[in-house]
Formats: sequence, structure tokens, C-alpha cells
Amino acid sequence: MIDSPAAREADQLDGTAIPEQNLLPVMGHEAAQTHLAGILAAERLPGAILLHGPAGIGKATLAFQFARQILRRTGDEDAHRVDEQVTAGSHPNFFVLRRQPKEGRGFYTVIRVDEVRELRERLHQTRGRSGHRVAVVDAIDDCNPNAANALLKTLEEPPPQTLFLLVSHRPGLLLPTIKSRCLGIAVRPLADVDVRTVLAGQRPDAGAALDRAVELAEGRPRRGFEALALSADGALTALRNWLKAPDAGRSAAHLGIADALIAEAGGAETSFAREIIIDWLAAEAHAAAVGGPAARRRLASANDLWDKAHALFADTDELNLDARQTLIAILDAIRAHAIKQASLAEPL
Repeated sequence: MIDSPAAREADQLDGTAIPEQNLLPVMGHEAAQTHLAGILAAERLPGAILLHGPAGIGKATLAFQFARQILRRTGDEDAHRVDEQVTAGSHPNFFVLRRQPKEGRGFYTVIRVDEVRELRERLHQTRGRSGHRVAVVDAIDDCNPNAANALLKTLEEPPPQTLFLLVSHRPGLLLPTIKSRCLGIAVRPLADVDVRTVLAGQRPDAGAALDRAVELAEGRPRRGFEALALSADGALTALRNWLKAPDAGRSAAHLGIADALIAEAGGAETSFAREIIIDWLAAEAHAAAVGGPAARRRLASANDLWDKAHALFADTDELNLDARQTLIAILDAIRAHAIKQASLAEPL
């Protein structure tokens, strides 16, 4: 198990290495790794690379791995020394931009414009060592509008021999002008066998819990690590089974699921349940979108569900509403949607 240092990330998990600490080989992402290796071998580094894909699949780990490769290849220090400095955050040619800790407790909810300006000033100073400089932005989605515009100015006129590695979970929400200045590389969820290797590499003590964690991860190692910290009472399994056929079974079955999720101390089960629900909504909307003209009503209903769920989750967080009632309202809406779509599909 990894001993966690003082938190560097807003969403850092206890007992799990943060990306700059993780020196294990990156599992999966073969296409992305081959693409990056080709760029480095050809010595044709662009000004910025955008690694984009779902959250928790290892994009930041991939970015830090590639950063170390660049620093080794273009600098004058051996791999061990580079790894030590990147891990410690002390390499003079390496920079990380992410949400910063507050003076009191916790982290800021966004990357602020002053932090982008500070990075830009540091990049325009005389370099501390020979070789390329690398700046990882993890994640660019966290930039507020002013910070995003300040970063755009830097990407428009990047310092020489400097590469930005931008990590994005929601590239569709980025400024088009930022995306146009980046080489985009899509990164996809891992196969279960690769997720298992990642989890076992950092948590060799997982034992029988590993199977359940891999199943709940659905290709996202971070979710697997989160699952290892959850109780094994079956509430999440019950939710996943219910979502396979929300229109079937007892009409009040989801009430018991909501109660079981909320009963878990600390809210970890509830947070994980949100991700499962959001994934189901996304899959439902995608299935309707590829269903052609006959699925238009299903798509409209799925889109309404998506908007409603996100609005309810956001209001619950902002206004400290009852999480149980929020879950029940969303699951009610999902059941109503499923019943309606089933009736429309029945032959007349």
C-alpha cells in the first residue's frame, strides 16, 4: 500500500499513488502510448497535447509518464534522478497546474487566473536546466473562464522548447480555440484485465475484494480504487442490477436501494452511486441517439433525464439538500422513463 503524503490533489485517495508518484508501467492505452512514443522518437514535439477521455482512466498518469520520458530524452540527467525530481515536484523544467489547497482547509474548486499567470511567468524565465520544459495541466476542465483565457494566450505564443500536456475529462466544454492549438489524443477506458493489474500493483493486499472492484470500475482504475474502500454490503450491486431493468420488479424496490446507499457512513456509497447513475444515463442517451428516427422520443426523454439528474445533484451539493430524496427523485424518473419507453415499444 502507498503511504499518502500531504495532499497535492483535491481528490487524492488515501493509500493510492498520485500520478507523479506512480512509477509503475502504464497499463493499456496502447494506441495513445504508441502515438506519443512516435512523436518523441521523431523529435517533433508540438506546443500542446490534449489527452481526453472519461475521468479516472489514467490520463494524468499517462501525462506524467510522457513528461518523464521527455525530460530524460532531452535533458542531461539519468532516468532515476529525473524520476526522483518529478515525484518530489522539484524538477526545474517540470511544472504542474492543478487546483490549489486553501490556506485553511480543503482545495479551491477551480484553477484560478493568478495561478495560470504565475505559471506563464515561470515559463518565461531562464530555464534551470538544459532540455525541454513540460507543463501538465490536470485538469484543464477545472480552469475558470479567466484562467482558460489566460492559458489560451500562453498556448498562442508558447515559450520555446516547452510542451503543455492538458488533461481533459470533458473536452466538449473546452474553448474551441484551446482545442485548435492542441494535438488531440483520445484515451479510452481500460480492459478489465488491465484494471486488475493496476489495482493489484498498488493494492496487493486487496484479496477477494479485487474482483468486485474490477467489476465496479468499468474500465476506470480510479473507480476501482474507490471501490476497494467501500463496504461489501451489496447496495451498489443492487443499484446496478436494478438499472438493468428499471421498469421491472416491485415499484418501490429503488426506495430500499436509496436507503441502503445513504446509510453508509461518510457518503462514499452515495458518491459512487452517482457515477453509476450518470453512466447509465449516458449509455441510455447514446443508445437512443444511434437508434435512428424511431428512437427520437426515447432520446428526448433520455436528454430530459440527463438534465434533471445533473440539476438535482448540483442543487443537493450547493444547497445541502436531502441526498436520499434526491436519489429517490432521480430513480423515480428513471423508472418512469423505462416504463414509458417499454409501452411505446409494445406492438399495437
